Amino acid sequence: MRWNLRLTAAHKGIWKASELQRSLAEHGLVISAGKMSGLWSRQPVSLKLEDLDVICVVLGCEIGDLLIPEPEKVSRPGRAEETERAAVGAGTAAPKVIPKRRDGRSLPPE
Repeated sequence: MRWNLRLTAAHKGIWKASELQRSLAEHGLVISAGKMSGLWSRQPVSLKLEDLDVICVVLGCEIGDLLIPEPEKVSRPGRAEETERAAVGAGTAAPKVIPKRRDGRSLPPE
């Protein structure tokens, strides 16, 4: 998912994090300056669903305006194996496997 807060806020005429922070506080969501800076400039690691509701109300937007799906970034189990099989079938050698010692240390170079 891509976090799209700044663009969504800009569409509503909010250009500064402090403006949004004041509007959120007016709706009962008090956010520290540090957390607001993180929401404004980076993708949040976690966010409460209740907080998302308040942000959507303040910005007059839908959740899909704030969170943009990026399905191409999702890895699927078995996909790496399919790619490797296709490479081997096309005449490309499979990656060389480097053995490791049982104690976790690597072997000396050949």
